[in-house]
Amino acid sequence: MKSNSVQNIKLGVLIVTGLIIFTLGVFFIGNKQNLFGDSILVSSVFKNVNGLQSGNNVRYSGVNVGTVKEIKFLNDTAICVDMLINREAGNLIKNNSLATINSDGLVGSMVLNILPTNQAPSPTIQEGDTLASISQVATADMLNTLNKTNENAALLTEDLLKITNSINSGEGVLGDLLKDKILAKNVQESVENLNETTRAARSGMTKLNGILNKVDYENSVAGLLLSDSSAQNSFRIIIADLQTASTQIKEISADLGQFSNNLNSEKGALNYVVKDTSFVNQLDQSMENIEEATHRFNQNMEALKHNILFRGYFRKLERQKAREEKQN
Repeated sequence: MKSNSVQNIKLGVLIVTGLIIFTLGVFFIGNKQNLFGDSILVSSVFKNVNGLQSGNNVRYSGVNVGTVKEIKFLNDTAICVDMLINREAGNLIKNNSLATINSDGLVGSMVLNILPTNQAPSPTIQEGDTLASISQVATADMLNTLNKTNENAALLTEDLLKITNSINSGEGVLGDLLKDKILAKNVQESVENLNETTRAARSGMTKLNGILNKVDYENSVAGLLLSDSSAQNSFRIIIADLQTASTQIKEISADLGQFSNNLNSEKGALNYVVKDTSFVNQLDQSMENIEEATHRFNQNMEALKHNILFRGYFRKLERQKAREEKQN
């Protein structure tokens, strides 16, 4: 009888202990899920919840402020997520905040984050408000992208290895440059020549800039030609006249050359005068005869002046010439 009483007492203690543990567990779980506290129900609509489930945490600026209560479809492109937000934390959340879904680490559970904005001040959230949502890249998408990137990197590495092997084996231009010392030397000389040409061009441009900087564009002929359209037209006309004069000078030079050739030819008068000695002698004799005739003519004129018949006439001419000189 006594042993039965002890067993009953132990059973009662075990039952009471289990009830206490159950009650505490329900309390802590309910408290964590905001089932017993003062909460605010707010919603947000997403196109894709990325595996978010009821009971997942809701965070505001990295702090847990509530849990996901329910997820339901509005239509084929909209999913409504209901959240229970602790009222104390809800007094800090503005109704223009943004809701987004992220993962808690690379392989952790999904978390609904509420992000504050820098927009104009707005009131805090109230019961039944709907927060705007934004979509961010999920971890799975990042892993898929990273996987594709790794595959592309592997293909690129393989192609690069093939190119390197081809170069090392002497294939292609780069292979020739690595294997053929003469070709490499020629390329090096070409590069040096190109550098020298570049330096010379740079030096020439520097000198040209110096010359242009010294030009007085306002007072010089260059400035007049650059700024005055009438001067440009006049200069253009002058150039055209110079071209015409140059053409005419060429024609005159050609005519003079032909005339000189004609003079120097055997049939020309100059060639006859220069080369025919008999003609030269005759010409000298003719000049002597002309001089002698002129001398005799002068003597005859002097004789006439002293002749009694013509003396009065010559004196009259002298007096008339004297009067004219006096009048002048």
